[in-house]
Amino acid sequence: MLVEKNVPLQSYNTFGIVAKARALVRIRQAQDLLSLAGIIQEQKQQAGLAPGKRLAPDLEPLVLGGGSNIVLTGDVPRLVLKMEIPGLRLMEENEAGWLVEAGAGERWHDLVRWTIEQDMPGLENMALIPGTVGAAPVQNIGAYGVELQDRLHSLDAVDLWTGRPFSLTAAQCAFGYRDSVFKHRPAGGPGPQEGDIDPATAGLGLSGRAVITRVRLWLPKPWQPVLDYLDLQRRMEQTGIQRPSPRQVFDWVVDIRRHKLPDPAVLGNAGSFFKNPTVTPEQCQDIIAREPRIVHYPMADGSFKLAAGWLIDACGWKGKMVGHAGVYEKQALVLVNLGQGEQGATGGEVMTLAKAIQTSVYERYGIRLEPEPVVV
Repeated sequence: MLVEKNVPLQSYNTFGIVAKARALVRIRQAQDLLSLAGIIQEQKQQAGLAPGKRLAPDLEPLVLGGGSNIVLTGDVPRLVLKMEIPGLRLMEENEAGWLVEAGAGERWHDLVRWTIEQDMPGLENMALIPGTVGAAPVQNIGAYGVELQDRLHSLDAVDLWTGRPFSLTAAQCAFGYRDSVFKHRPAGGPGPQEGDIDPATAGLGLSGRAVITRVRLWLPKPWQPVLDYLDLQRRMEQTGIQRPSPRQVFDWVVDIRRHKLPDPAVLGNAGSFFKNPTVTPEQCQDIIAREPRIVHYPMADGSFKLAAGWLIDACGWKGKMVGHAGVYEKQALVLVNLGQGEQGATGGEVMTLAKAIQTSVYERYGIRLEPEPVVV
């Protein structure tokens, strides 16, 4: 296992923020993580911790996939794990559906495109979402009415505290809106965090402890298109196609996202910066009374999801800047890096802008926007 020192991270985060990793390890197979567990045990001994106890947050390894959901506020003193495990394969097919497996280091969009090319639909609404397969369950990614939790069958991971592999089903991942067990720290005190991970109680939290190595997705037959979102409804009206094929839905989503969101290779960004907030029916009606044009969607539990980009735009933030960080002029939900390299935005400028937007939206609507990216 090769440990690289003082590695520039600018090309490893889609915001293009200049920063360095004190040490970086490329994870190309699950076995690499088993070796890493030994290093972590040595760190615990040096810190005077028992083998089953967790390291302080500033000592835990930082797992880096595609770098599309992260804001670096400075150099990273922690060990960075660059996930590069490859592999795409069909594990099983029967009359009910397809079971597909992908390595954590594969680009998510490459997986979606591959399934469409192999005539295995079901992921097309999530086309062009940036990042890697391994990061998808952490964030419970989703777009245009489909979330990863709707398609996840199971996943494999490695416990960094013990070096042992384990698997979780979708139900054991404790999915929520842009949330999962992998975003929450293990609970303190006695329990499964002091020994092997028990999948039945993994909901206690796996952040800083578990690293996903492979993901399996179940794509059901017969295929049913998900076309409830307004952008897709408009495409149906524009094209006159009322029964689009999976490839047509895929192409529509790719085209919509390319028109809405900037290419990180041209303009640094982390995609949608804020989660769409959910409110009660009463809150939604109150806002509609003041803002009849607000974009909102009913949820299965009776609540309503509001378009965060609409709220930010209504507060006048589109095109505004703090240093070299700005709000994208075509989509207020996206914060962008308006410079490059040393002359580009810093993580501090990005977060100053984000906090100013949060304050503005709260003062006008009483809604607290929650950032999607991880701030390091």
